[in-house]
Amino acid sequence: MAERRKKNARTREKETDWQERVVQIRRVTKVVKGGKKLSFRAIVVVGNERGQVGVGVGKASDVISAVKKGVADGKKHLIEVPLTKSNSIPHRVNGSATGAKVMMRPAAPGTGVIAGGAVRTVLELAGVRNILAKQLGSNNPLNNARAAIDALVSLRTLSEVADERGIAIDKLYA
Repeated sequence: MAERRKKNARTREKETDWQERVVQIRRVTKVVKGGKKLSFRAIVVVGNERGQVGVGVGKASDVISAVKKGVADGKKHLIEVPLTKSNSIPHRVNGSATGAKVMMRPAAPGTGVIAGGAVRTVLELAGVRNILAKQLGSNNPLNNARAAIDALVSLRTLSEVADERGIAIDKLYA
């Protein structure tokens, strides 16, 4: 009995670890033979503020189910974000998804998250605290969130670059 309680407490701890933020809820319609069928589309960002983040989309006939599906989808598509000691990103990066483009630059400690819309939500839930970001092109929240994820996926640390080149980290500067 005691072991079961401990396991349940651990799983609850892991589950509460994740934060979910709804970026957008939109009512969508599909024209069918009998008329129009209403449903809801929810865009949800899931993250643990320690370098893991994901964007999910859920559709259902009611809002609560759509959000739950979006959370499940976001947890399926988690990515790892390399963070520096000042909770920023290692280098400048650009990301794109369909018509949306996102530009990100590392910032000095104390700057905060300077970004807008869905990109801000993605960065905050990833655990980034100091960054400059700009949305370019589209202002569609889903495409901007996906562009931010694309940018964060392409980040590389010095140790990763050194391993790829097969040299020591201190020789990267030489």
